[in-house]
Amino acid sequence: MQQGTLMRKVKSKSWKKQRYFKLQEDCMTIWYQSKRTGKTESAFSISDVETVREGHQSEVLQSLAEEFPPERCFTIVFYGRRGNLDLIAGSAEEAQCWVQGLRQLIEPRSFPLTPALVSCTWIHDWFQKADKNKDGRMNFKEVQRLLKMMNVDMNEDHALRLFQAADKSESGTLEGEEFVLFYKALTQREEVLSLFQDFSEDGKKLTLLELVDFLRQEQLEDKGTEELAMELIDKYEPSETVRARHALSADGFLMYLCSPEGSIFNPRHRVLWQDMSQPLCHYFISSSHNTYLIEDQIRGQSSIEGYIRALKRGCRCLEVDCWDGPNGEPMVYHGHTFTSKIPFREVVSTLGKTSWGNSSSPPPLMGASPPSSHPQRVPGDSKSHRGEGHPKVPTSASPTPQELKHKILLKGKKIGRLEDTLDGPGDEAPDVSDDDNGAEAEEERQRAKVGGTQHSPALQKDKESLAQVLSDCIIYCKSVSFRGFQEARSHSRPSEISSLAEAKARKLIRDAGNEFVRHNAWQLTRIYPSGMRTDSSNYSPQEMWNVGCQIVALNFQTAGTEMDLCDGLFSQNGRCGYVLKPPFMRDEETVFNPSDPSSREGPGPTTLTIQVISGQQLPKVANSKDGAIIDPLVRVEIHGVPADQAHQETKYIENNGFNPRWDETLQFQLHVPELALVRFVVEDYDKTSRNDFVGQFTLAFANIKPGYRHIHLLSKDGTSIPPSSLFVHIRITE
Repeated sequence: MQQGTLMRKVKSKSWKKQRYFKLQEDCMTIWYQSKRTGKTESAFSISDVETVREGHQSEVLQSLAEEFPPERCFTIVFYGRRGNLDLIAGSAEEAQCWVQGLRQLIEPRSFPLTPALVSCTWIHDWFQKADKNKDGRMNFKEVQRLLKMMNVDMNEDHALRLFQAADKSESGTLEGEEFVLFYKALTQREEVLSLFQDFSEDGKKLTLLELVDFLRQEQLEDKGTEELAMELIDKYEPSETVRARHALSADGFLMYLCSPEGSIFNPRHRVLWQDMSQPLCHYFISSSHNTYLIEDQIRGQSSIEGYIRALKRGCRCLEVDCWDGPNGEPMVYHGHTFTSKIPFREVVSTLGKTSWGNSSSPPPLMGASPPSSHPQRVPGDSKSHRGEGHPKVPTSASPTPQELKHKILLKGKKIGRLEDTLDGPGDEAPDVSDDDNGAEAEEERQRAKVGGTQHSPALQKDKESLAQVLSDCIIYCKSVSFRGFQEARSHSRPSEISSLAEAKARKLIRDAGNEFVRHNAWQLTRIYPSGMRTDSSNYSPQEMWNVGCQIVALNFQTAGTEMDLCDGLFSQNGRCGYVLKPPFMRDEETVFNPSDPSSREGPGPTTLTIQVISGQQLPKVANSKDGAIIDPLVRVEIHGVPADQAHQETKYIENNGFNPRWDETLQFQLHVPELALVRFVVEDYDKTSRNDFVGQFTLAFANIKPGYRHIHLLSKDGTSIPPSSLFVHIRITE
């Protein structure tokens, strides 16, 4: 990576300042200074960077698209709520140098760390934070400060012994290799070493056969175990000598357990592993509500950043609320509120640039609520909108994600039927009504216009009309009112979709759970939040998934349990945003009802046994006092059908967020494991008030890998917080 590079830092179309950017020698810090004054303006750590986006992938850079080519532009995205850093390099080569260099530095690493890696890892970041006088050495007082920063409440005598053992030069300070020795002594994993010695005859290494025994007996690997053992040795054994003997040292064993292969998440399910040739209605689809909003629903900011973030998160159903703006140009915002506005063309441009990512065969993208007065070209293959060149799909079955790769489907009102669009214009009167329950439906009625003129609600019903060119874009997702399951069965088609407010959906779940499941086996249903959720809060998506609702729209900008569940469900299958429903939810004659687990055909309850062993380097609570150390506990939650909803928690460990040991076993009975999500939550215990959130990880039960596993924790907004993790032992029995 180049150092001391002159680039433009951009905050708005008119605010473009030249700054020198430089990667410091520690390979962990980047500072930048003003070209004019030479004064250092700011600095940030590589550990603060979540990702790097190339090209015009921010609202500011898009506004400068005509002035600067995408090859020179990139955006640094930080964890948490820190604003993005938009940069314009002097050349495409300089931009690539920084983009590729930053990506290499922020790539997650497994540990333990070897001395060769220290200068380019987060461990050096700790050293820099604790080295107050910046002399490249750390005295014992600075080490004590570091321990507090790292959530360690250690006896002073014990800390001094570790310090002196690492101080090989006997200088009274630690530097370079000495700090690595101190860190390794500090992070000694007794529970992992004990497990290692259970399978190692000499206590120093695992032979190939001993590693095979461990993989079969504990990790329940039953296919190609010897080949897997050789792969793990080649990949994770740091010693060339041990690797040449086809063995695994204790360091290599720990590196394997901390790797993706040692994760609780089945690595085979990280990639696209499900059948993508089923009808659309057979999938849960990652969906957002009012995607353009990044704050509240009344006065919040509208931004294309909302679309970029949702797409990067795997969302495949976006909402675009369009209203007439100045000079008839469509604008996107939350109607009848004080939210800011963004031009529809900017939204369209963003979708065209970011919808597909780097995937060679991405599933379709769905868009709700397109503009009605001034239809414009939507990005992607135009054949997807009118059916041109696309095989005629029988109206008795909806198309599949496989058939609709690289396509964009629009959900909205339509003149006539799907057959008329494919075969020629029809003369059926437009059905422009949608669900008539809730604030969003009222907005949709208010949104209808004739010739770009807003009419009073009383007159709209009779005067609504749609542009034919827009109507022709609605394929397979025609919005229709929901008037009951019997009515839908008699008169609706698989190419139609109904939208229901959360309250109405809950009533249907209570009154007719099985009918709801059957309905969703052949037709799409969209659920949206109550209009009362002006703070952009979310409802639980689990109860909607329990009856097979495919498009469960959430406010992606609001962190919490609901978005944890959403991220947990859609983190599988290559994060494509589509997850295949269980077989009993794809059968139109199913007898399954989530309120009656016995209606599920198949084996009896499954027992999930979780031994919570230890935690590693848990983060401090945000805004905590200096020197405060957490008292962590682990809560395991089961989210699923009502009979499976449960949670249990460990005791809390006082004053130890660095390497707490619980060694507690929790057990759950799952009646419908196919719908269950498991959420691991770490909290800081507080006896006088509500516990504080520390970290979490959520995944579908179907993606759990049994055995000794690490759980790599995520922050409240779903971003990684390396190297924080839990170490558990998982058993699944039927």
